[in-house]
Amino acid sequence: MAEVSLNEWNRFLEGHPDAHILQTGEWGELKSAFGWDAVRIVTDDIGVQILFRKLPLGLTIAYAPKPILDGGQWTMDGDFWNEIDSVCKKHRAIFLKIEPDFWEEQKPETWNMELETSPHNIQPPRTINVDIRGTEEEILARMKQKTRYNIRLAEKKGVTVRAWDDIPAFHTMMLVTGGRDKFGVHSLEYYRRAYDLFHPTGMAELLVAEFEGKPLAALMVFARGRRAWYVYGASTDEERNRMPTYLLQWEAMKWARSKGADEYDLWGVPDEDEKTLEANFETRHDGLWGVYRFKRGFGGELKRAEQARDRVYNPLLYRLYLWRVGRGTE
Repeated sequence: MAEVSLNEWNRFLEGHPDAHILQTGEWGELKSAFGWDAVRIVTDDIGVQILFRKLPLGLTIAYAPKPILDGGQWTMDGDFWNEIDSVCKKHRAIFLKIEPDFWEEQKPETWNMELETSPHNIQPPRTINVDIRGTEEEILARMKQKTRYNIRLAEKKGVTVRAWDDIPAFHTMMLVTGGRDKFGVHSLEYYRRAYDLFHPTGMAELLVAEFEGKPLAALMVFARGRRAWYVYGASTDEERNRMPTYLLQWEAMKWARSKGADEYDLWGVPDEDEKTLEANFETRHDGLWGVYRFKRGFGGELKRAEQARDRVYNPLLYRLYLWRVGRGTE
């Protein structure tokens, strides 16, 4: 078996209950609706979902976020990598970007050095991972005192959290947040498609924090196997003194626990070491700095994913890509 259908891929994933949410068939279908093509490859119980982004002249960029590989599977020998190369060349990929599904400190000895170390990640490489094992009291005890206080304050001030399905209202809230915090926001149809794909499977929930029936904040949380991810979140500028976002995150963690998760990924903080983050979070508000102060309070551990690697098929155009990425970071 090499290239497989969506149904075959989903059957393959049944044997990999802890595969990352970005490797699910649903994620491939989501991206396929917005400019990518998803191709799934399975060889001898090894698998990967690759996304191809269309470029002019029939070229593509290939992207494998968090593939289901470990141990010796990172070596370039064997049928599996031959299949990957064949599929990438068939799609005229300039290169294949791989973002490994392990933390820097967990890097396997066989992590392949033949791949180019990429200067560019698609997903935020650094995050805060919250341990949600134990009792609710134990989880709360691991949080910073101010965060615990704000969770309880939200409850005392009448904030409630419930499941929600008002995607247009969520999108409007995302636009407000994106404008305020200066980050890009997907289209209404993107969030609608994500909800329609993941919610029926039980892998996602949209939660809203309200006061007297008025939505104040909302988030979309995903869970699969032992892991959960906070991927999309938004808040209005109203009633912020009621601390709705704190209670919202706490309820999302409780939802993740109900799904069997034991860790909750807060999905992105500035790519700096802990000393730098702690020294600057009170004065910097650009980029992901604006959310670090909030996320640090939930008592998680600062983690960094292993740097992305690129498998190059067209060296000349790859150098052009590196030049464009370099200009974008100046």
